Amino acid sequence: MVIAIVIIAIIAILAVAYISINNGIITKNNRCDNAWQTIDAQLQRRNDLIPNLVETVKGYAKHESETLAAVTAARAAVANAGTPEAKMEASGQLSQALGHLFAVAEAYPELKANTNFQQLQTDLTDTENRISYARMSFNDCVLEYNNAIETFPGNIVAGSRFQKRQGFVVADDSVRQTPTVQF
Repeated sequence: MVIAIVIIAIIAILAVAYISINNGIITKNNRCDNAWQTIDAQLQRRNDLIPNLVETVKGYAKHESETLAAVTAARAAVANAGTPEAKMEASGQLSQALGHLFAVAEAYPELKANTNFQQLQTDLTDTENRISYARMSFNDCVLEYNNAIETFPGNIVAGSRFQKRQGFVVADDSVRQTPTVQF
């Protein structure tokens, strides 16, 4: 009788532990999804601001069409990216194109003095900071999730049901370089 009670107690403890670990992994996975949605929302905010910025710059820097075309193409690439990995890559290219655009703006004092341009630049800078923070938060969530499914006993509970996730990485080293503008 005592042995049966001990066995039932052990089974109950293992069941509770399994359920707890499984729920923890699911929670971490959901946090990763939520963190990615935050990045996605900020990328959309940036995409919404860019057409206004491009139109403002066009009025002052008509011969900078190559830079404006690059910003517009990069914005479209972010909007059309179908996977998180593709959005990560396209977002990096857009950040680089915006860097070039702001560098071009330095050559036009009347553009820099334009209040509409200044507000758009401030809004984009704020959005870039939010995107940066959201990327860090996403990477923290991914790290926590990956640790949960790769360490014992989570790896036993996770089995093949949960797959390792990829954090936000800069795919193109050229994005890390400071843009240069020559006249």
